[in-house]
Amino acid sequence: MDNDATNRPPWRLLKLAATAGLALMSLWIITGEIPRVVSDHGLWDFGAFVASGHAAAAGLDPYGIYPPLTPHVVFPGFESWNPNLNPPISALLFQTFGLLEPVQSLRIWWMISIASYIAAVALLLRRYSGGLELPLLAIWAFALAGFWDTLYLGQVYMPFVLIAVVAWLSLEKDDGVLAGIMIGLLMSMKPNFAVWPVLLFLAGHRVTGLVSVAIAAVIATIPLVVFGPQIYVDWLRLVASDGDRAVFLTNASFAGLAARAGVPAAGTVLAALLLLGLAGWAFFRRPLVVAVSGFALLASLLASPLGWIHYTLFLLPVLLHHWQRPWAWLAAAALAIPVPVILGYFGASRLNQLTAGSIYAWALVLMLIGLITAELKQQTAPAQEAFLR
Repeated sequence: MDNDATNRPPWRLLKLAATAGLALMSLWIITGEIPRVVSDHGLWDFGAFVASGHAAAAGLDPYGIYPPLTPHVVFPGFESWNPNLNPPISALLFQTFGLLEPVQSLRIWWMISIASYIAAVALLLRRYSGGLELPLLAIWAFALAGFWDTLYLGQVYMPFVLIAVVAWLSLEKDDGVLAGIMIGLLMSMKPNFAVWPVLLFLAGHRVTGLVSVAIAAVIATIPLVVFGPQIYVDWLRLVASDGDRAVFLTNASFAGLAARAGVPAAGTVLAALLLLGLAGWAFFRRPLVVAVSGFALLASLLASPLGWIHYTLFLLPVLLHHWQRPWAWLAAAALAIPVPVILGYFGASRLNQLTAGSIYAWALVLMLIGLITAELKQQTAPAQEAFLR
């Protein structure tokens, strides 16, 4: 659908109707998620972070398992400990979580997380939405499964979502230095997003790519100075041994799909093909910065060994940038399905886990197809216009 077509009144009405329907579904989801999250359900991942901080402060391995703070996950056919998997810089951040009683610390972190997310959504809606769509899209943004499960688990994603949004908007404004600083901060805590500066660099946006890597490198040296090199050995050993969790249903990456299909090696092949294909496209085609960023954020999830549903919050700018396209609406609806619904497929047949149980992953595959289609149309448009002239 070209831009002229999406500006026609019937199409605008269809888009508004789809957004309104999504908002109604989102209201229903929110009413169910609030009591789940505010219930007394334990610390979950936040407990692992507190344990990691305590261990680091005591000179112990911050990547060890320390019951009862380290959560133990058990579902039909699945069992795993969930220690801290974040890079060594997290050992310093997580020491602050232990300054107060853990439940009180979690409540404070919730407030920080919610404030960060409100700011991220506000910035994006200011950029991409207006009129009747604005409140409808706001309702949907606060119904996303990644938002509620991040709060439920006490995870740390939301401040980094705000950082990613600032980076995206800075790139749109051609502020490559600020974008590079933000992406560097993001990479320092979530290394899978290294795809973003690499593709930007290959596409000719060199300043952003170099600044990102420089910032991430400086931050990475801090744990070396404070803890010594052993902390990186411990972290890499844990990451290398964590492949069994790929099958978990909230893992939306190629690795998750392949593991649930019973062919885990296929996930590595698909991830490598995606990254190599995007690298070649960025280097030879020199696409627009927004196109590069959209593919980079999506590939950071699909090509990662563990692309949890919480990471889909980083795709907000991609979805809103393409909101005129129906595939964005379908993906947006799928990513709002509550996590307990998906976890209900544990113990089901492999086919059910691979289809309905993998809806988050299929939403990302749909987005990948949509982005490829949009980019192909973008590339062919000048040739068509030249032919018509």
